[in-house]
Amino acid sequence: MGKGLFAGRKLIENRKKFRWSDKRYVRRTLQLNVKADPLEGAPMARGIVLEKVGIEARQPNSGIRKAVRVQLIKNGRQITAFTPGDGAINFIDEHDEVIVEKIGGRMGRSMGDIPGVRYKVVKVNNTSLNELWRGRKEKPLR
Repeated sequence: MGKGLFAGRKLIENRKKFRWSDKRYVRRTLQLNVKADPLEGAPMARGIVLEKVGIEARQPNSGIRKAVRVQLIKNGRQITAFTPGDGAINFIDEHDEVIVEKIGGRMGRSMGDIPGVRYKVVKVNNTSLNELWRGRKEKPLR
């Protein structure tokens, strides 16, 4: 590395060049996370429920985590979304319209013991799933 009196330009050019060896810089600059993301960078997305699925929990836990397969309206991609709450899956039927959001795992990955699931259901037919689950509201019929 140049350390001389007139090495400023060389230092700047080298810094630009070597930033490309940082994986996070590359992904951010080329917007690879947005391109690979089914939500296309948005915080939430609407979709139609295709089917209900049970996902087996990762070791050392056991149990079947209830989730739904959702086809997003904006781009037609299919994702698996977790339904938080004990018995919350009963408020969701096939062909319902749901709103999904990211589940909040580290670096956009799956959370806890649910393998491969990165999204959770927030609303069903424009009614909060949490309110339905607590019994404060009733599900509107479409």
